Amino acid sequence: MGEIRLVAGLGNPGKDYSETRHNAGFWWVERLASREGASFRMDPRMHGLTARINGIWLIEPQTYMNESGRAVSALSRFYRIAPEQILVVHDELDLEAGTARLKLGGGLGGHNGLKDIASHLGTQEFWRLRLGIGHPGDRKQVSDYVLKAPRKEEEELILDAIEKSLETWPMIAKGEQQAAMLKLHTKG
Repeated sequence: MGEIRLVAGLGNPGKDYSETRHNAGFWWVERLASREGASFRMDPRMHGLTARINGIWLIEPQTYMNESGRAVSALSRFYRIAPEQILVVHDELDLEAGTARLKLGGGLGGHNGLKDIASHLGTQEFWRLRLGIGHPGDRKQVSDYVLKAPRKEEEELILDAIEKSLETWPMIAKGEQQAAMLKLHTKG
């Protein structure tokens, strides 16, 4: 399937957003970098904070969610990284908090970060690690919901899903996505 060469964690920059549901992708890549002893630094050419672990680029776009594609495409073009070698980690309204799912391509589910990345890459065929944050129940409340911090019990579930999905990282990194999906999507 191909090894992953770029991991983009999605979120919004700045202290005002750091604890919000929409920043679950940032939380994931920050934990990965921390585990691997890497630290992020601002790279203005790439429009984001970047780090490297074992030759794999990590990026936290600093462009705000709806312009995430600028950062992802800048880095992928510069280092000639194909879309199927990219993993985008993001919050997912359509999954309950505590759930994480890995998939290649598919719909964009109204997620502005994914839409912008697909637009910049010219394809939807990139890997996504979807971190469930639950849904407020009313479409009109979605913007408010994603830009607020989760309740304590939701936060614990989201962090559990992040930890469980990080266990599959070695498989994902090596291109063993089917094995990673089996581990991640199997209950118990």
